[in-house]
Amino acid sequence: MKTDDLIAIDVHTHAEVSCRQPHDDVWAPYDEAASKYFKIGKRPTIAQTIEYYRERKIGLIMFTVDSEYQIGARRIENTEVAEAAAKNSDIMMAFASIDPHKGRMGVNEAKALIRDGIIKGFKFHPTVQGFFPNDRLAYQLYEVIAEHKLPAIFHSGHSGIGTGMPGGGGLRLKYSNPIHIDDVAVDFPDMTIIIAHPSWPWQDEALSVCLHKPNVFIDLSGWSPKYFPPQLVHFANTQLKDKMLFGSDYPLIAPDRWMKEFADSPFRPEVRDLILKQNAIRALRL
Repeated sequence: MKTDDLIAIDVHTHAEVSCRQPHDDVWAPYDEAASKYFKIGKRPTIAQTIEYYRERKIGLIMFTVDSEYQIGARRIENTEVAEAAAKNSDIMMAFASIDPHKGRMGVNEAKALIRDGIIKGFKFHPTVQGFFPNDRLAYQLYEVIAEHKLPAIFHSGHSGIGTGMPGGGGLRLKYSNPIHIDDVAVDFPDMTIIIAHPSWPWQDEALSVCLHKPNVFIDLSGWSPKYFPPQLVHFANTQLKDKMLFGSDYPLIAPDRWMKEFADSPFRPEVRDLILKQNAIRALRL
């Protein structure tokens, strides 16, 4: 990633429309509910997303979410995201998503992706994948990630996925309380951990874990900055100014909107470039 040429680095973007495989109808009601919740229209392809970011000179971290165990929807292959990143390495990096329930098969996939040098980190979504981050079933995956000193992003807090569906689409919010990530930070102190999103209704837990554990960061994706909880803004301006990262959650939240509202929010001038770019360079070892 040519960071000198970029105005910002978005550490949280989604690959939602494959250029290689048809959309899985199992996922359709979740897409519909999320579109209603986030008030968005048609989702872009991976290629369209890359072009969107290139036009704006914003770097991006992209990943899919493997929900094959919990929801049964076929995932976009990690290799498709990785190959797109390889062709656009000046602005893009690919993270992999592997459901921890896949056990040894998942570990073997992670090792192969890392060995091939095409994956630079991993994404976990406890609510969609149906596991607590500190469940030992995930530790064999974490061991591989930590061994190669790669970062891992964990969804936290409320999820727009499933919101408004009967029974929340079968998804349980309890898995994404960020306090469960504290155990992972203790057991894998050399693994960079990124808590994704303002973690409502557990924002204070996320701030505490991030303050206490040197290897934990927070990305500010999935919410418009004008709705950030006051304590999140306070810590971003003070004790955690070096540990907050710009993330949009694109295409659910667009960087254009996020950055405009960030500019209008009460962040101190000296922390703005840290959040938009410099903290990501350090956290991701770019």
